[in-house]
Amino acid sequence: MALTEKLKRELRGRGHALKPVVSIGSAGLSEAVLREIDLSLEHHELMKIKITGTDRETRRDLIDRLCSACGAELVQGVGHIALIYREAAD
Repeated sequence: MALTEKLKRELRGRGHALKPVVSIGSAGLSEAVLREIDLSLEHHELMKIKITGTDRETRRDLIDRLCSACGAELVQGVGHIALIYREAAD
């Protein structure tokens, strides 16, 4: 699902006050982290993820893999923080 610019603007506004729920370190993306992100997205739809210990290109690749694995869309990526969204099933 491609997000429209209007929806991205709204989601960025909602996400501004959020704190990062998951932190991904130098160990990278594991199955346990993916399950936790999947559960959080199911309940909250919108979440921040903090990614540390990597360079910009690696961080971007990690976010792309995370979004495709969870069926989420990147709303915004600034520095070490990614804001992702996935519409809940219900």
